[in-house]
Amino acid sequence: MEPLFGVLLGLILAVASSAENNCTCATNKWTVCAQDASGNCTCMLVGSNHKVDCSTLTSKCLLMKAEMTPLKEKRFRGHPRGLLDNDGIYNPDCKDSGIFKARQCNQTDTCWCVNTAGVRRTEKGGKSLSCSELVRTSWIYIELKHKKRSNAFNVPEVTNALKHLFESRYKLHPKYIAAIKYDSPLIQIGLNQNDSEKSRCDVDIADVAYYLEKDIKNDSIFHSNSTLTVSVNGDALDIEKLWIYYVDEKPPEFCMRQLVSGISAVVTVVILTTGFGITVLVVLKWLQTRKYEKVEIKEMGEIRAPSLQ
Repeated sequence: MEPLFGVLLGLILAVASSAENNCTCATNKWTVCAQDASGNCTCMLVGSNHKVDCSTLTSKCLLMKAEMTPLKEKRFRGHPRGLLDNDGIYNPDCKDSGIFKARQCNQTDTCWCVNTAGVRRTEKGGKSLSCSELVRTSWIYIELKHKKRSNAFNVPEVTNALKHLFESRYKLHPKYIAAIKYDSPLIQIGLNQNDSEKSRCDVDIADVAYYLEKDIKNDSIFHSNSTLTVSVNGDALDIEKLWIYYVDEKPPEFCMRQLVSGISAVVTVVILTTGFGITVLVVLKWLQTRKYEKVEIKEMGEIRAPSLQ
């Protein structure tokens, strides 16, 4: 009887261990997951008490916040990475819904306004800077460049492969894929999404672009199946370069000082170059005139000399 009991206990422990190992968040590796007494798996975002819906993508703002969490607070493989761009690394402020707050600040008193993609759209200012609204990023243009190959891919096959990628891996509804154009080795993708047509269950195109960027940079956010593989009729579509452009519903509010100073510098250079060129021409013309005058005087002297004899 005891051996049978031992076998049953071992099976129970094995099943429990297997269930515990399966308690992970497939769409977000920056989570800590635990199974409750009822067998439900609950995942919390690292660095906060935000519960994560692992059936869809996590918002870019929450991902950035998780990536800024110190390494000692993480209980999984990986290393902390923040958003590194021209504005430096900062820990974003997110609303309870997970979207960016309109105003972001770094560790100092420097603040700026962002769009729904977390991209700066104003000049930097102090704590008194006011951001009246979170402007919607309605268009995202993505440019990809694949590695050189002897023959270009078939255009319809590339389009179908990328549509399948966005729908299956990133949960993006096909109605938000405005266009896909392919001219080897460049691929252009246009994503369009307005608040009026976006439902609560739809993923945001800014989150899709962030997941794609991480995939191509070999720093995937997905817990499993982390390596991005795109196949076009059996051939691998190896992406080597990526550019992402964000277009808001309202134009950015950068002041004209930097633009004016840049234009002034260009105008100054043009004026100086033009002035220098005119001066050189005048000097050359003057030298040429003096040369002709000397020649004329010399010839006149030679002509008059015999007559004086």
